[in-house]
Formats: sequence, structure tokens, C-alpha cells
Amino acid sequence: MALHKDSYVLLNDGNRMPVIGYGTYAPQNVPKHLAEEGAKVAIDVGYRHIDSAFTYLNEAEVGRAINAKIADGTVKREDLFYTGKLWSSFHTPERVRQGFEKSLKDLQLDYMDLFIIHLPVEFKPEDNPFPVDENGKFLYHNTDLRDTWKAMEALKDEGLVKSIGVSNFNKRQLELILSMPGLKYKPVCNQVECHIYLNQSKLLEFCKSKDIVLVGYSVLGSSRDEQWIDQNSPVVLEDPVLNAIAKKLNRTPAQVAMRYLLQRGVVILAKSFTPARIQQNFQIFDFQLNAEEMKTLDGVNKNLRYLDLKQLADHPKYPFADDY
Repeated sequence: MALHKDSYVLLNDGNRMPVIGYGTYAPQNVPKHLAEEGAKVAIDVGYRHIDSAFTYLNEAEVGRAINAKIADGTVKREDLFYTGKLWSSFHTPERVRQGFEKSLKDLQLDYMDLFIIHLPVEFKPEDNPFPVDENGKFLYHNTDLRDTWKAMEALKDEGLVKSIGVSNFNKRQLELILSMPGLKYKPVCNQVECHIYLNQSKLLEFCKSKDIVLVGYSVLGSSRDEQWIDQNSPVVLEDPVLNAIAKKLNRTPAQVAMRYLLQRGVVILAKSFTPARIQQNFQIFDFQLNAEEMKTLDGVNKNLRYLDLKQLADHPKYPFADDY
């Protein structure tokens, strides 16, 4: 299938998701107004898929950008696909709606196109999104994910959300939802870290077999937030194999890294606050990687996870101990 700037994937509930999205996460020390300016540039450039989350603390800014671009006639609301995420302190069924409504109010939108469970790991249900005890240890909770999912299904039934999905789930956790009694809606997607060093081939295969779209974040490596990321880890965009292919094709390493994932059927989220780079990251539809280049890039996989969230490894639903 030829990919172009308006390409989308058909989700298992009949809705459409654009194959490239603009990601808005940034480390806490980055000024929030950059997300607003970046989202406006992204919409002007042609992105129609915008991804944010309650815990990014920038949904008000992202919502302002979306509404400004609707107001000035650049897009209609129905042209855009917005993804929000249910944070880990809102997993109890009675709090799912509360978490959703908080985001919707910040965004100043009438509905979300997609709402996903941000992490299978659950924190204690309270107002502090990262609750800790007196020793600074995270306070956990352990709601059955199927009960959380039922509350997500209710949001879809009410038309507040068009599609529902998950993020950072492993195969076992996906199977738990898929096999639950009375399942109304399958997750349409699983949003996970995915790049040439963590190509997620097993999880991608599994998701495809269940008609679940794999959405990749950190597709260019990671923002290398010191709070979460090992600063000694290798940098994706400096990979010699990637750079050799990019040089041969007269493309940036970022463009090749993203094109590689797209051709494997992964929906990608590209993240930058630099206008020139936002535009550059969108220019991946006028070239193609051949079979040999794809195979060469398959070979640089290291199963290297930047966001391993080891701080949460003692939670019973920690997702990254499994093979995939």
C-alpha cells in the first residue's frame, strides 16, 4: 500500500487513525507553551493526529492549539484525531470517568477520538498523580484491569470517546482484556515504545493477529529525560547503520527511522518543538525503503528499552518483565 500524508489505518471498531501523529510529551522542565506552539505548527504542516496525556500536564495548551486551528479555518474538528490517556491514579471504575472528564475539560473539546489506559501499573487513587509514602516509595493499588476496561467501554457507549485502547501492555495483559467475559470492545491499539533498537517484532506480530494497531512512541529514541532514562544508553539517531542508509538516500536519520516503522505497519508518534524539525519529520511519504534496507535495519535491534520504568518493577502489573 502506498503511504501518503493522509494515510490512515482502519481500527477494529471502524474508526480511522492517521498513520503519523504529533507527540507532545516533554520533560517537566520544558516550558508548557512550547506544546501549544508546536501543536499549531504540526497542524499547519499537515499532522491530523495529536497525542497527549493527563500526566504530560499540557492538555490545556494542546487543546488551545487545536481550538485555535479550528477557529482560524485550518481544520475542522472531525479532521483531527486526538489521543488522551487515563492516568494510573484513575483505574478504579468510579474514577475512570473523573480522569477522563478532567482531561476533556482542560482540552475544551466535546469528545476524544481515542482514550487509552496509559500504564497497566496502578497508583493509589488520590489527587496526587504520583503518590508516595514517607520514604518516597510509590503507593500502589491493584484494580482488576478488566474492571477498568468496562468503565472505558462505558465512555465509548456514551459517545464521549470514539475509540478505546491501551498503552504499555504486554501480550499477557492484552490477552486478559481480550478474553474477558462480556467484552464489548477490543482495544483498538497498544501504544508502546518502538524504534530501531526496540523493534517490537513479537508484540507487533501478536497485535496484528488480533487486529490491534501498534502505535510507537519514542520512535527516534527518547527525549532522554534524566528522571527516567539512563543517560549512558546509545542514541538511536547516531546509529552508524541508520546514518549510512540515510546518507545513501539523501534523507535525515530521523526520516529513515520513522519510515522503517511505517513500512512495518506501526503508527508513529513524532515529537519535536522545533518548527523545522516538525516539518522534516512529516516528510516521509515521498521515498521508500527497499527490502534490503528494511532487513538491514531489522538487524540493528538490541531489545533496548529506554523507558524501562524499573522504579515500578515491584508492582504486580509491571509490564516489562515478560519477553513481550
